[in-house]
Amino acid sequence: MISVEKALETVLNSTQGSGVEEIPFIKSVGRILKEDILADRDFPPFNRVSMDGITIDYTSFKNGQRSFEIEGIQAAGSKQITLNNAENCIEVMTGAVLPNNANTVIRYEDVTIENRVATINVDSLNDGQNIHNKGKDGKVGDLLIKQNTKISAAEIGVLATVGKSFVKVAKQPKVMIVSTGDELVGVNEIPLEHQIRRSNVFTLVSLLEKLNIPSETAHITDDKPILKSKIKSFLQEYDVLLFSGAVSKGKFDFLPEVFDELSVEKLFHKITQRPGKPFWFGSAASLSISEQNVYPNEKDNNCKKTIVFGFPGNPISTFVNCLAYFYPWYYKSVGLEVEKETAILSADVTFKPSLTYFLQVKLNSRFGHLIATPITGNGSGDLGSLVKTDAFIQLPDDITTFKKGDIFPIIRYR
Repeated sequence: MISVEKALETVLNSTQGSGVEEIPFIKSVGRILKEDILADRDFPPFNRVSMDGITIDYTSFKNGQRSFEIEGIQAAGSKQITLNNAENCIEVMTGAVLPNNANTVIRYEDVTIENRVATINVDSLNDGQNIHNKGKDGKVGDLLIKQNTKISAAEIGVLATVGKSFVKVAKQPKVMIVSTGDELVGVNEIPLEHQIRRSNVFTLVSLLEKLNIPSETAHITDDKPILKSKIKSFLQEYDVLLFSGAVSKGKFDFLPEVFDELSVEKLFHKITQRPGKPFWFGSAASLSISEQNVYPNEKDNNCKKTIVFGFPGNPISTFVNCLAYFYPWYYKSVGLEVEKETAILSADVTFKPSLTYFLQVKLNSRFGHLIATPITGNGSGDLGSLVKTDAFIQLPDDITTFKKGDIFPIIRYR
């Protein structure tokens, strides 16, 4: 067995990108940006009116003038007009270009308009108020969004503003999720007394959907020749294989043997952790990157491999290993930096085995601090306990008693 730290290091040393693709910007939410987004012009591109109202030459107000004849209207989206008389005003709408010779905007709430004369009802104004000056948010050529940013609704607005109708993003890995076991039946089937419905595979599908990774699923019975045949084809077709079950010491846990016979390199099998100790991880040579549909800038001479995650079959084991190992693998593969979280234990915890303990906790915030309250489940098969908790808190293997108030890393899933 290897430590959690060594296992994670091994997983992260096996990361690989799947290339870059260009997609419509409106479809890019949740994807990882693979180009810098620069301002194609100043932001805003003109002195922009930020309030509905009137605009004047501030000097006239400073000299004591309070009533101004309305000379015209500057609508949003219309060509810039000019204030011809410094003692007059122009009505302006939010988003409009500021008229020439005007420099101060007074909102409608602060003026009275009668017979095309606007009278200012406040005693003081600021020169240049209610104007969003040209280039204040950014100059042409400025970096607006750096590559490796996860695209959200905020980035979508910027992409639209600079005219990026198509955007380069990290291509998602092609993933197959495989469940094994004769005891498993479909979700819509009525299981016999000795059977259970498939659930882990759908948990994994949902965990990948949170990363915007589409996946396919397959179920293979505990028949070694069938396992070997199907897995051989999967290794040629997919970038990542995620297995749930058949990696422990059971008589029908054939996967380690099958992987070996198919020349899948074992990088580790079993980790000093609970739950999820029998985790198997490895890789198999696949097509070279240059043979695959990869964006040209991403091509190199390295051999692309199929990465294999063999998770234990117990539901909590599958769940925690996907979060603790596959998620970091994916983040590094696409170049996304994710900030690690910690939380404060709300109660003492004792755990005697010399194993890293991923303990389920409920999270809440007190006075700006994240508090983790341990929730006792019924072992790694207790799938229902996940709906009562929010995260795993990672307790190290070098001590046995963890005190209330101690701070440890967490892996959040809610």
